[in-house]
Amino acid sequence: MPTLFVNKPSLMQHCERFVTMNRLESPYAYKNPICETKGTYMKEIVVVGAGKIGGAIAVMLAETGDYKVTMTDRDQAQLDKLDNHPAVRGAVVDIADKEALVGLLRGKFAVLSAAPFHLTGKIAEAALAASVHYLDLTEDVATTKKVEELSKGANVAFVPQCGLAPGFISIVANDLAKRFDSLDSVRMRVGALPQYPSNALNYNLTWSTDGLINEYIEPCEAIVEGKFVTVPAMEEREEFSLDGVTYEAFNTSGGLGTLAKTLEGRVRTMNYRTIRYPGHQAIIKALLNDLNLKNRRDVLKDLFEHALPATMQDVVVVFVTVCGWKDGRYLQETYANKVYSSVIAGKKMSAIQVTTAAGITTVLDLLAAGQLPQTGFVRQEEVALADFLNNRFGRVYDPEALRLKQAV
Repeated sequence: MPTLFVNKPSLMQHCERFVTMNRLESPYAYKNPICETKGTYMKEIVVVGAGKIGGAIAVMLAETGDYKVTMTDRDQAQLDKLDNHPAVRGAVVDIADKEALVGLLRGKFAVLSAAPFHLTGKIAEAALAASVHYLDLTEDVATTKKVEELSKGANVAFVPQCGLAPGFISIVANDLAKRFDSLDSVRMRVGALPQYPSNALNYNLTWSTDGLINEYIEPCEAIVEGKFVTVPAMEEREEFSLDGVTYEAFNTSGGLGTLAKTLEGRVRTMNYRTIRYPGHQAIIKALLNDLNLKNRRDVLKDLFEHALPATMQDVVVVFVTVCGWKDGRYLQETYANKVYSSVIAGKKMSAIQVTTAAGITTVLDLLAAGQLPQTGFVRQEEVALADFLNNRFGRVYDPEALRLKQAV
């Protein structure tokens, strides 16, 4: 099974190789946008948070040969778990030590936060002080508002919510919305699910437990009858089928990103819901409400991490439906996709690792190539879907590329 990225000894050789490759030689041949930017050399990147997602980001960037990565975490033991790579080095820094973090960032091209949502604000502050581009994966609404405030008047770009949802889901929804003369509804659904559920929750841990709990508890943004509102998490359950499989979906926090504000006043209904297998929502609501674990997050986290096994055998389901009017007709456009675990850079990665890491690395690539604004607050919906899917990292979302890979 081929890997997505090819290591090479020099940037020039990298450019020459990818210009001459064609799609028959490799399912992942493409034109590297960084090579097209004159005067561009290996860029130094800091990735904060040496967990599974941070580790995936680091190796994906390093394998291209266009980035030199410093992975930082406050825990040396966490850094020691990472795979060795000549283009990745570790640095122990406590995010709470702003002076140390600013010192590490100064002179770098960008910092990518893969840290827990409650720490990302401190990283954004350090990025501003060090004058480096800032990207994160947060789904937390309050954190994103803080990042937007910090970005005002900045001479670097602040690009939050670069993962799957928020992130890629906003790029897809905005692309579909642009195809209509006027909009009626935008419905965004995403789920990271086990391929082989085997417990009452029909769920395995696939990413940050803190992030999971946060989106199950915090208020959710939506547009209802043309007005921007907040609605409670875990409510408004629905069912739908995709490829013969039945799913449920319900409100969770953060998935809309900034798109709701962007489309406010232009759409009657807009919402984001997380996808699970049927039965999940009822049990989680009992834990949160009947047992009051929504006010005892530490207990809920302990239960999840000691009772729900993690898995690498997962699938990410993306389902976006937009309805509106075009040429006088009421029409619907839908994007549906499933992404599975893959071997990337010689390493088996879960679907949630692949899709989340690909989201932020694609945006970084586009930023480095000058295809995104270089200063101020940058929304995910400013990324063109075609640019995203044509990117070397973003191609993991491309169904055609996935089919070619599986056929090899």
